[in-house]
Amino acid sequence: MQRLRIRPDRLLVSEIFESVQGEGPSVGRPSTFLRLGLCNLACDWCDTPYTWDAARYELTAELTPTAVHAVAARVASAANLVITGGEPLLQQEAIEALLAAYDGRVEVETAGTLAPSEGLLRRVAQWNVSPKLGSSGNPRVKRRVDAALAALARAEQACFKFVVADADDLQEADALVTEHRLDPSRVWLTPEGVEGETVLERSRWLAGACIERGYNLGMRLHVLLWGDARGV
Repeated sequence: MQRLRIRPDRLLVSEIFESVQGEGPSVGRPSTFLRLGLCNLACDWCDTPYTWDAARYELTAELTPTAVHAVAARVASAANLVITGGEPLLQQEAIEALLAAYDGRVEVETAGTLAPSEGLLRRVAQWNVSPKLGSSGNPRVKRRVDAALAALARAEQACFKFVVADADDLQEADALVTEHRLDPSRVWLTPEGVEGETVLERSRWLAGACIERGYNLGMRLHVLLWGDARGV
């Protein structure tokens, strides 16, 4: 496990691939995805457990410690770079070093449990913040870090994506929107699911909630196109 320690000059990379953004306000946008390893949560329905779950995966085989300059070279031509995980902000020092070498547009996907530095907060064009709700299986004390959420809520370039599986999740999402005074136009409700029919069924239900509240309906476009395939 020594190879997997977090360092400011290296990134623990799971995969780098080209696709279209599947969720949030940039849905459908061609993007380069930089998926990083490790996470401070353990969602029951996580669709990328190979980035963090050492009980099921050999992480030293799944994750590659890669020098920041080497990652920068691989993503240099990206028109839109999406940094995802895992939980990318566990490696934010190395991300800051990466973005010092990459001058394109950047989105960061985070669960909102870690506050980014002020420099990183300003540098990123779009924060896709996805606070985890009850259906994730994470204890509330771990999935809910209000100071980090408040810092992200103050950022104009932050949107909030709630992955909803049931009515309890919707109620919790509403409470977070109220508590952090989020403009409904910055909120996306996304159906939980890794099968197309599940996504569509829950989307039909969530559409009514979005209309009633003024939220946005977030589709899982990548699931509709490719199911639970990896690297797309």
